[in-house]
Amino acid sequence: MTETYPPSLAEIDALAHAARDTLPQAFRPAARAVVIRVEDVAADAILDELGVDDPFELTGLYDGIPMTQKSVMDSPHQPDTIWLFRRAILDEWVERGDVTIEALVGHVLVHEMAHHFGWSDDDIAMIDRWWE
Repeated sequence: MTETYPPSLAEIDALAHAARDTLPQAFRPAARAVVIRVEDVAADAILDELGVDDPFELTGLYDGIPMTQKSVMDSPHQPDTIWLFRRAILDEWVERGDVTIEALVGHVLVHEMAHHFGWSDDDIAMIDRWWE
């Protein structure tokens, strides 16, 4: 009998970095400036701020100033960050049962990058073939 373990925090992080490296070349330099953080679940303070009761509903979060709103006059207090929440991603992966964990992590990452870049739904669809 082969035992299968869910991906660790480090494995989800590696999948997210790999997905970031597959973005179109024009976006890669700016995308690489965004910090990727992986935690099991969102902190209570984040959930409270977003009004989310169930931490398993939040798979990812962009924390920063979107590029469409940045100014050269801005002095950032922290780097733009994409948070991925492993347990919520794993729950969705199991519930769906029809996608790879790599595809799901990539999808969540692209969705959060969309907040950073200010992408429209059409922009996202050109980059993330999730809905095909």
